Amino acid sequence: MSIAMEGPAKDRLTELAEIKALAVGGPDDKATERQHAKGKLTARERIDLLLDEGSFQEIETLRRHRASGFGLEAKRPYTDGVISGWGTVHGRTVFVYAHDFRIFGGALGEAHAAKIHKVMDLALAAGAPLVSLNDGAGARIQEGVMALAGYGGIFQRNTRASGVIPQISVMLGPCAGGAAYSPALTDFVFMVRETSQMFITGPDVVRAVTGEEVSQNGLGGADVHATVSGVAALAYDDEASCLEDVRFLLSLLPSNNRQTAPRQPSQDPADRPTPALREIVPANANQAYDIRAVIEETADDGEYFEIQPAWAANVVCALVRLDGHVTGVVANQPSAFAGALDIHASEKAARFVQFCDAFSIPLVTLVDVPGFLPGVDQEHGGIIRHGAKLLYAYCNASVPRVQLILRKAYGGAYIVMDSRSIGADISLAWPGNEIAVMGAEGAANVIFRREIAAADDPEAVRAQKIKEYRSELMNPYYAAERGLVDDVIDPADTRSALIGALAMLRSKHTDLPSRKHGNPPV
Repeated sequence: MSIAMEGPAKDRLTELAEIKALAVGGPDDKATERQHAKGKLTARERIDLLLDEGSFQEIETLRRHRASGFGLEAKRPYTDGVISGWGTVHGRTVFVYAHDFRIFGGALGEAHAAKIHKVMDLALAAGAPLVSLNDGAGARIQEGVMALAGYGGIFQRNTRASGVIPQISVMLGPCAGGAAYSPALTDFVFMVRETSQMFITGPDVVRAVTGEEVSQNGLGGADVHATVSGVAALAYDDEASCLEDVRFLLSLLPSNNRQTAPRQPSQDPADRPTPALREIVPANANQAYDIRAVIEETADDGEYFEIQPAWAANVVCALVRLDGHVTGVVANQPSAFAGALDIHASEKAARFVQFCDAFSIPLVTLVDVPGFLPGVDQEHGGIIRHGAKLLYAYCNASVPRVQLILRKAYGGAYIVMDSRSIGADISLAWPGNEIAVMGAEGAANVIFRREIAAADDPEAVRAQKIKEYRSELMNPYYAAERGLVDDVIDPADTRSALIGALAMLRSKHTDLPSRKHGNPPV
């Protein structure tokens, strides 16, 4: 039975529909055209690409600011320049807010900030990921300190949610000044080339203070942050491909730190042999190769999602599935700096290890490392402190941890790359592994330098001592005989061995010391 409405009730519904249409439609068609002319989508178009079709539930659509002065009282658009709410990605709840550049240039005022605070609080309460679609001009100058306080509330909530729910920042326009610190506090930052920039002080300020001439993209564009600063995890040519990868990343992550990442059944057999690994990794320890080929050969269906591929290329961090279970992989990359660890590689891997540990994602570490990168710049830049970040992250991690030594593992870098001595649950090695304080050549030169110098044929003696050192202390079974390697395996058994070890460790539980928090090197 339907009830016909007449008079005031019907008028109210008509009024509501008109207001909702005005709020959803935005300021005017010309504003939308200007956004599209810059190669940018509107906030609602972006949300539609991110979320499953028809799943978006908006909140505070009719919110308006209450500020006055500087003409603000005459301009009070609905939404106040930010669209917020929740929907689903691959059927799982995700919260989102998106700056609407068409309204106040996406600038943040008191009401705008309050909407963001609310959706952040809801995400934390519901235990669901939060995605921010950033395209704003920073603080709304006309609202003064209230705008700054709004940013403070966002930063506090970013920090409170850290390690509790996944937080992803997608940069789709400018982000300057203090506003840039919210993305920096989140787990992953995605950027789009040409249209998104991040910097604390813009080109004009840089020019006035230092005299340096630089464009916005040259100072804080997507490629700068993806390759030089390490702020961005990934950079894309367009918004659609960027948001598609955000959806893919979300499919690999748990909703919160109390759940595990969703398992995706695979047709790729858990016991599939990997004989190609015998050829992919050269026997010559000094010959380079791409560690990504090892990851691809080992992962389910050869699929993996790499984080920060263009920054600190000497270490690879990726999310893969092994027998359907999401796993974090940290691997030395012999094709860049011979796989040596340096300041940036240590920071990159440390943050990835911490993220995986926070969200109960097991870790596999693929080791082929000659040591830490030598150099005055590295020492003066604080390689001791930065290298300790990776050491701390591994030592503090309580998730299942499996180490696999492919070839060389020398010096302190061997220890730092999740050795048994710092808590790896299982350590495996291939038959060509070399674990030692340093390479045989360097070790022989140090240990036998006097004997070599006094010999009639120094080169012959040096070669003999190198062979002797390698045979005695670097043979493939030396560490296994002493319990520092659990098993030496055929590379063809790599996939099944890793899956078997992780299956055994799935119910691992570790009691950490009672403390407020540690004091890691930062």
